[in-house]
Amino acid sequence: MVHPVLALTLAALFVRPCASLDNGLALKPAMGFNTWSSFALRVNEEDVRQTADLLVSLGLKDMGYTYLVLDDGWSEHERTPDGDLVADYSRFPGGMAALAGHIHARNLSFGMYADSGTSTCGGYPGSRGFEARDAAAFAGWGADYLKYDNCYPKEGDSVRARYGAMRDALNATGRPILFSLCEWGVEEPWLWGRAVGNSWRTTGDSSASWLSLVNNLDNSVGLARYAGPGAWNDPDMLQVGNPGLTLGEQRANLALWSLLKSPLMISTRLQELSNASAAILMAAEVVAINQDDLGVAGDLIWKQGSKEIYAGPLAGGDRAVVFFNRAEHDEGAAGARFTLRTEQVGYQEDTAVRVRDLYARRDIGTFRGRFSARVPPHDVLVLRLTPEAAPILEWEGGRWPRDDGWRPWTGQAIYAEHEEDLENIPRRKTEGDDDALEDAAVAI
Repeated sequence: MVHPVLALTLAALFVRPCASLDNGLALKPAMGFNTWSSFALRVNEEDVRQTADLLVSLGLKDMGYTYLVLDDGWSEHERTPDGDLVADYSRFPGGMAALAGHIHARNLSFGMYADSGTSTCGGYPGSRGFEARDAAAFAGWGADYLKYDNCYPKEGDSVRARYGAMRDALNATGRPILFSLCEWGVEEPWLWGRAVGNSWRTTGDSSASWLSLVNNLDNSVGLARYAGPGAWNDPDMLQVGNPGLTLGEQRANLALWSLLKSPLMISTRLQELSNASAAILMAAEVVAINQDDLGVAGDLIWKQGSKEIYAGPLAGGDRAVVFFNRAEHDEGAAGARFTLRTEQVGYQEDTAVRVRDLYARRDIGTFRGRFSARVPPHDVLVLRLTPEAAPILEWEGGRWPRDDGWRPWTGQAIYAEHEEDLENIPRRKTEGDDDALEDAAVAI
């Protein structure tokens, strides 16, 4: 167990590496749209221009979805004789600078894609050995964001060195470009990613399936301590709106990604977005969890069978809580029963707490000590807890002066009704991780 004061002190150390991206971006998780799940390698200029227009007309831009990221497949299959990347003019006749202009004219930000190996995942030229040339091109075209993939490295290549090289090249352009590390979580980028980029993938690619959703979620559990303003865990794009997920699963996707403080990148054809899926993406009070000013990621705090509770602190002492029912079959007409005890989220047992349902946008009531509710299978209940009087939390002879000192990773007891039913939370952190994180941040 890490002492609460020590945990905060260590967290402060991690944001001061001697080499870092230091671009002042992503102080809150990025929100926007990525073309991959909707258009893949078939993407073209008209698709991107229409998407920009729809982000505005559907109200998504005003909700905060402001990055429009052009993923793999935008370039020619070969570099020019001078070594430059150029757009595939059969699909992007206006070129990248004009496309960026269209996006910027709508007060959106333009994102691009490249790869740290010799080729992109789709077989287009990679940026290994061309980092400075490519970074200068991206900056010259007006890019505001770079997703940097991990396909086709040369044997013996260091992942950290490849990503560090592009970080340095982006810094050298003088243009602030949000740097998204798409390393798939292979070499534990949460331990070193803060020194290199603004977010790091914790998983492989997401897809519009229940199995993908829970797999990417599970691979992100236990990593909240490594995230913070300017540097976030990323379990990959949202699949809200894509065939393959029920509305309950789509609600879970947005809610859990919001609580984890993941970047929220839509990746569905907005031209075909249903009203029901649009309402999920536009759930302002759920998205507000993701964009909360405190900037502390939530995590799994309790698990019993198919029932999981995720929670995290919010600015001003509130808590965000997600009841997630992973069951394959209905346990009853109203679903599985969940109970949250106030001490599980750092409040004293007798604290009176106002509970609000964020998707329904309604106050449920005021509760003291515990709150219970039922959740259908493959669905969530998303709550905001507000203490009626801010308590002073106590720990081993000392006191927190305010109630936002609680963190979901501080080692509190995980409560189960029956001890034999309690499953251990799969923690990625091991002995010595704090030292490893600090050393990695300094070394890169």
